[in-house]
Amino acid sequence: MEFKHKSVLLEETIEGLHIKPDGIYLDGTLGGGGHAYEVCRRLNEKGRFIGIDQDADAIAAASKRLEEFGSKVTILRNNYCNAKQALAEIGVDKVDGIVLDLGVSSYQLDTVERGFTYKYDTALDMRMDQRQTLTARDIVNEYSEKDLYRIIKDYGEDQFAKNIAKHIVKAREVKPIETTFELNELIKAAIPAKMRATGGHPSKRTFQAIRIECNHELEVLKNSLDDMIDMLNPGGRLCIITFHSLEDRIVKTIYREKENPCTCPPEFPVCVCGKKPLGKATPRKPILPSEEELEFNSRSKSAKLRVFERM
Repeated sequence: MEFKHKSVLLEETIEGLHIKPDGIYLDGTLGGGGHAYEVCRRLNEKGRFIGIDQDADAIAAASKRLEEFGSKVTILRNNYCNAKQALAEIGVDKVDGIVLDLGVSSYQLDTVERGFTYKYDTALDMRMDQRQTLTARDIVNEYSEKDLYRIIKDYGEDQFAKNIAKHIVKAREVKPIETTFELNELIKAAIPAKMRATGGHPSKRTFQAIRIECNHELEVLKNSLDDMIDMLNPGGRLCIITFHSLEDRIVKTIYREKENPCTCPPEFPVCVCGKKPLGKATPRKPILPSEEELEFNSRSKSAKLRVFERM
């Protein structure tokens, strides 16, 4: 199956990067290479592009898509949380711009055997990096009821989290839960019929929660942002597209901390901690998809782009 993915907020991200033709740019979530292609197109022979992804299918697809740009492109199979070290190994210390698109690609959702979606009946998997051992099946069958409740409530923001966790634990006492449709049935049974009639597919939130947990998505994001900002040259831009309120909160909080890192008590007349601002969010508010984009790409609905410019 071809790796297809409509890049969300594409024009806005390219604009946010302020690309210098001879600059060095990093895409930490390469995917099918949609954002990457537009970055590479704007680079001259001195420019350089580095793409990172942990998904072997994404690496293959992006390599093919970016072939025409030749030696200015370097692609690495890794997790973006290791970007600083991975770039140091190829002799790159600083970059002029970074893109992180935290969405799951259309390819991953639509490839049945990857087990990301509730739409097809397949084994529970959801790993973005198939070298990883933890799968969705492990989470569903081995996590305690308390932990299942926590992740469905926090990462899925599902008001029926308690009941869904209870149904899962009860069912697995009889036999392990192996497939996406088995999990679908349990979720459906845990949500009142009148609530199932509105608000989209009943499994959507739980599947999202399990995927986030399986891939440690929030920890990876939280643990990466200091490095990402540190890697930027003065005037360099970090563009992050989030699809979940918790992701957006992490990005917003860290941008604010970098803008105003002073830890002195408010009553101090002058700063004595010596911590200087590293840059600023530009613009202050998140950039949202246009009406036109929402119309042709339903997956952009919850997307938010936040841009940070290094001083």
